Amino acid sequence: MSEISAPLDQGYSSDIAFTPAVKAIQARKGSRKGYAAMEARGGWDTRLIPEVADFISRQRSFLMATASKDGQPYIQHRGGPPGFLRIVDDTTLAFADYAGNRQYISAGNLSENPKAMLFLIDYRTQQRLKIWGEAKMVEGDADLLRQLMPEGYRARGEQVLLFKIAAWDRNCPQHIPLRLDVDEVSDLVAVRDERIRALESEVAELRLRLDKATA
Repeated sequence: MSEISAPLDQGYSSDIAFTPAVKAIQARKGSRKGYAAMEARGGWDTRLIPEVADFISRQRSFLMATASKDGQPYIQHRGGPPGFLRIVDDTTLAFADYAGNRQYISAGNLSENPKAMLFLIDYRTQQRLKIWGEAKMVEGDADLLRQLMPEGYRARGEQVLLFKIAAWDRNCPQHIPLRLDVDEVSDLVAVRDERIRALESEVAELRLRLDKATA
């Protein structure tokens, strides 16, 4: 598999987000002490743990943020069946990038600025995950693309994105709305309908017995 260099070392892994400007605001608003204690414990994790890997493997979509060389930000949505965001190892993610509207904004940004971020949110469990790192597009590797294409998924893979993890953090579930996917709702409705049919059958049987007893 194509290699991607690890992001530059930070004083603390969380320094990838907690810049001096951020820390100054934290100090002014009273949260710096708590985050300094987190840093003293080692900062954010830089390798995936099984619980987080399982969360990633269940997701059907995520947002990816990139920026141009001069800092113009861009956010792109990516979706697919569970597992389309592949865990290569505990510091590397990859996915098949499908052909789309051919704007190639993320690809262009990454060609001059490899810094990227993934934002995963699960509305059913009200969880979210932020992953910082560096990414690169890999073109012309048909074998790798074939390995990463979800089986039976109706999309045309065009290239591969490799993402090297620098740090990750989980947010609290506050303010995440509870939502279910259509197929999850369909499954719940199917269970309910089956239960209703079973109860209706029981009621009909009881009525038949009652009619025979009072005849």
